[in-house]
Amino acid sequence: MSTRDTPPQIGDLPPIGRPANSALLQAGISTLAQVAGLSRSELLAMHGVGPKAIRLLEEALGAQGLRFAD
Repeated sequence: MSTRDTPPQIGDLPPIGRPANSALLQAGISTLAQVAGLSRSELLAMHGVGPKAIRLLEEALGAQGLRFAD
């Protein structure tokens, strides 16, 4: 899937940018609950997921009482 074809927002994820969305979709991740099953380092290892996406995801997880896996 081209980044150009990736929606700007998926599922209940915050708007984190098309490259990060593309990486998550390719990994089969489309919800915050699925993101919570991963560690920061696992997410950062995905091409397109950077520190800004991690920060936005962490804020969204916290708002729902969730956090990254350790």
